[in-house]
Amino acid sequence: MSESCIFCRIVRGEIPSYKVYEDEKTLAFLDINPSAPGHTLIIPKAHECRVEDLSREDAEALFRALHGLVAGIQEAMDAPSSSIGINNGPESGQEVPHVHIHVIPRRRGDMGGIMQGLVSATGRPSDEDLRAIAERIREKVV
Repeated sequence: MSESCIFCRIVRGEIPSYKVYEDEKTLAFLDINPSAPGHTLIIPKAHECRVEDLSREDAEALFRALHGLVAGIQEAMDAPSSSIGINNGPESGQEVPHVHIHVIPRRRGDMGGIMQGLVSATGRPSDEDLRAIAERIREKVV
């Protein structure tokens, strides 16, 4: 893990987060500047900046977590679909240099779409709203 990486600091418990899932290799938590309610980030606990730098084991664990979480996130947020995306490197728009997958619940007409969904935040919800959303998702995925 990196000493200064914000996601590594979340993994270590140094920075609070709204966790929705955790296992030995991965962690999923709400984005505090979401593109839509329920916008979740799934990260490997191992610090790597790019997908291609992950070990095979960490990559498999990351995508296994994604596979297991998507339906529960959508159900918890009453969303029939989701945008799923990875910005792989700073030139792609990756803001935190640690591999992470965005899962953004979507509804018809919400002005979503993959590109807008990964770059356009709705503003930071209240802590109370984030706690409630995290609980709804945890109930569906755990």
